[in-house]
Amino acid sequence: MEALEEKEEVEQTPEDAISLNISDFLDELERDVAVEEASVISDESDFDWSCIDTSHLPSSYKTNSRQEKELLQLADHFFQQYTHLCPDRKPLFIHPLNECGVQKFVSTTVRPTLLPYPDMYYWSGCASFVCDYLIMEPLKCPITPPSSLYSPTTILKYQRGNCFDFTVLLCSLLIGAGYDAYCVHGYATLEMCSLDQTQELCPRLRKPPEVPEEEDPNKYRIKYPLEPQSQFELQQKAKEEETESIQEEEREEEVVMEVEKPKRDPLHGLRVHAWVLVLSGKRKVPETFFINPFTGNQHSTTDECFLGIESIWNHRNYWVNMQDCRKGCKDLSFDLSDSFCWEVMFSESNEASQLPTESPKNDTNDTHKSLILFQQEKEEIAMSFEMPLSWVTRLKVSCREYENPFSRGKKVILYDKAKQEKWAAYANGDGLVERLTVYADSDCTEELEVKEWFKHREDLLYMREVNKQTQLITDHFRPGHPLLLKAHSYTSLEPETGHTVEFYHTARVDGLWKRFESATEMTEYFVGREDFLHMRYTEFGERDQETEKTGVTAEANPRPIVQIKEYFHRNPEKPADEDIEERIFMVIDDVIQLTYHLELHDTIASKVVFCRVIGREKREDEIFLSRENTVKYQPWSSEKHKNMRHLYNLLWELRAEQKDLKQQVRDSEAEMLNILMVREDEEANIKLSVSMYSTAKREEQHE
Repeated sequence: MEALEEKEEVEQTPEDAISLNISDFLDELERDVAVEEASVISDESDFDWSCIDTSHLPSSYKTNSRQEKELLQLADHFFQQYTHLCPDRKPLFIHPLNECGVQKFVSTTVRPTLLPYPDMYYWSGCASFVCDYLIMEPLKCPITPPSSLYSPTTILKYQRGNCFDFTVLLCSLLIGAGYDAYCVHGYATLEMCSLDQTQELCPRLRKPPEVPEEEDPNKYRIKYPLEPQSQFELQQKAKEEETESIQEEEREEEVVMEVEKPKRDPLHGLRVHAWVLVLSGKRKVPETFFINPFTGNQHSTTDECFLGIESIWNHRNYWVNMQDCRKGCKDLSFDLSDSFCWEVMFSESNEASQLPTESPKNDTNDTHKSLILFQQEKEEIAMSFEMPLSWVTRLKVSCREYENPFSRGKKVILYDKAKQEKWAAYANGDGLVERLTVYADSDCTEELEVKEWFKHREDLLYMREVNKQTQLITDHFRPGHPLLLKAHSYTSLEPETGHTVEFYHTARVDGLWKRFESATEMTEYFVGREDFLHMRYTEFGERDQETEKTGVTAEANPRPIVQIKEYFHRNPEKPADEDIEERIFMVIDDVIQLTYHLELHDTIASKVVFCRVIGREKREDEIFLSRENTVKYQPWSSEKHKNMRHLYNLLWELRAEQKDLKQQVRDSEAEMLNILMVREDEEANIKLSVSMYSTAKREEQHE
């Protein structure tokens, strides 16, 4: 059915110029089709389908059985009745030639097969394999279906085909996996038919759907009034900002429309395309959807890229669409049991179906008689005929072919301001299987960001992000790394140049999940610790320059620790004035400061500060405590906090903990140095692991 086709008026006045416009449009259409056919021929010059070897094919490919001949006669009869009752419709795609030049009914070309790979049990895995494994070839004539339809086995062998070849192969895999899938012959946009994705956003860049925010449990708390402001002034300011933003957006849209506005397609609504329809029900599919075989992407049945449907078929039957497609596919009903919407070739019930949805008022008696006879013949056929089995042999894909689907070594897809590259596993020595480059302009000249995905690396690196503006590199690791790494952000693998490391904290004893280190500071974040510690901040001073000039290593000449800050969550088992929230050790100034948590009714936190006595020499094994070097503010504390002996014991504990903290900081520095050494060695000597289930790769290693 010709989608979005404008009806011509039967009566035309002499002064009306519509006929001239139509003739001009048809002339332009013929020229465009001729140009596209010439371009297709030039593009396909590297492969000639007429030279393929068919001598080794089974006899079912070269001849028709008695049942198949009977099926072709019934299909011809159905086609004659269809063209007689619907003369304005386009010819149906029913029995094209196969690779041996033999007519075959399209339903028998579908060969349901379940391939022995886990991903091929799901529609996404089947669609991804088909679009990666095959090379897309456009139709020779963009407005007519092909004259031939080769078997899926031949398509798999030569790894190329048009949209109908893609669709039949994908539908065979989906039906074999248990889906209620159908091949669709219809019409689509130029971008979809030509596999032009330069106007689309890359799927990797699409943001996930936003999760609705939970209600604030304290939404009924008292809101104190803010500083009074004039509502009129705020409204005027908001209007000015809104008008400025609208004007700016309009200017930007005008510029974008002028630069990126696609040209009008003279063949819009006429371009033939084939895709897959998956009905809801089987395999717990919640909603009916389309699959574009060229991209493997899922589309809604209301997608505006699909402009109309002529017919659909599977391995059991053939249906003709009797619905109006002037508005595309968004209003179509996919209830195949509805005879007013879909005309089935072989009725699956005893109910009579009618080819036209409504008989026209000006029908002649001959048309009525032919319609009645056609319905009676269909009922007789349904009672006696059974669809023959597929003439195609079982589909087979070896492990080597499945693991290396790209016949040209890699696959390149161009999106809007992005380029995606794909490789097979083990094709690159560093395990690279995919790269996504994001650009700042549509001409793809200025790079903004590069993302790379890896497989089978022994260091468990699976993704790398590179910000081209800041040169910041972020490596992501799977669980199981010897150093428990989860992510590592850096600009250089040199120490003290700014590193952020994330860990799998559940596997660590100290609960550390993130650490940031630079030349002057180090910040550590913790999760799930029994002491409720959640952050530790360390400030470093400058190294001794004379020692540094002598070439001493960083371990022998450590950075001096200026201060250490620790922050704790609230411990509900302790009173607030005994539960420390912040602890500051000023190592060089010899000052310790404690800040306690607040109770619900408190406004000022309790504090204790231990200062160094001026003019007194500091000793490691001695603590000098007096009221002059102790400052405290504990308005809600009990009597024991006012006791000097309690403060003396507290100071002893803090001195011991300060010594341990300094050692922990040195251990963290040593751990960071070790991480950088290990990462540098892993990048210099990249090793790929081979799974015990990867038979193809193990055969290569054995050879």
